Amino acid sequence: MIRALWTAASGMQAQQLNIDVVAHNLANAATTGFKKSRADFQDLMYQTEKTTGAPATNATTIPTGIQVGLGVRPGAVTKVFTTGNIIATGNELDLAIQGDGFLQVQQSDGSTAYTRAGALKRDGQGRVVTSDGQPVIPEVLIPSNATRVTVGTDGTVSVQQAGQTAATTVGTLQLASFSNPAGLNAIGKNLFLPTDSSGAATTGTAGQNGLGTIEQGFLENSNVSIMEEMVSMIVGQRAYEINSKAIQASDEMLQQAAGLKR
Repeated sequence: MIRALWTAASGMQAQQLNIDVVAHNLANAATTGFKKSRADFQDLMYQTEKTTGAPATNATTIPTGIQVGLGVRPGAVTKVFTTGNIIATGNELDLAIQGDGFLQVQQSDGSTAYTRAGALKRDGQGRVVTSDGQPVIPEVLIPSNATRVTVGTDGTVSVQQAGQTAATTVGTLQLASFSNPAGLNAIGKNLFLPTDSSGAATTGTAGQNGLGTIEQGFLENSNVSIMEEMVSMIVGQRAYEINSKAIQASDEMLQQAAGLKR
């Protein structure tokens, strides 16, 4: 019965983490470029009371042993990098990546971070930046007299300037890919950093070598399915409740056993 208390307690802790992950997903259901997370769990070690295959007699063996599990623990919280719905905005600096790849941005300390959120802006210097003012890499400068900005599917950025009929190329956006995107370290603000698990970034031209294309005037929505998250939340809540009842039942059995001994 003491064993049941600890086993059920591990189940309650696991479902608390599950609900935390679901709540974070739901909170970001409208966050551009957000990638949902999924909690993975593992069963704990087992106490073996009778070993399968052990000799029962000189001529027979035990076909099925007795193993009692000790509960559950979190194994991982994994980012799921499926593509979210692409929506049209008409904004010339809204960019969606159709397929694999990340935009590269320069952080304030000079390091490179990676994002799927393509809601880009122009700063006072004409640089193309994120909503937090972090410039994209390679740097793209848009002249102050530009009347129109065009971004090709391969990332080529060209502008139409006042008084000119021909478009001028001002830069090219490159995309980065990783051998294991789920190994990236999420740091908030729609940004990711590489780790040993993700592997180093491989950069290239959009639309080539397995990289996705860049779609101007579109944004990628979060890949969170509210319906799926609601179902996960209900399942997690029910599992938490049942584990709580298991603790209550074990406690009542202990009290009865203690009363019988007295």
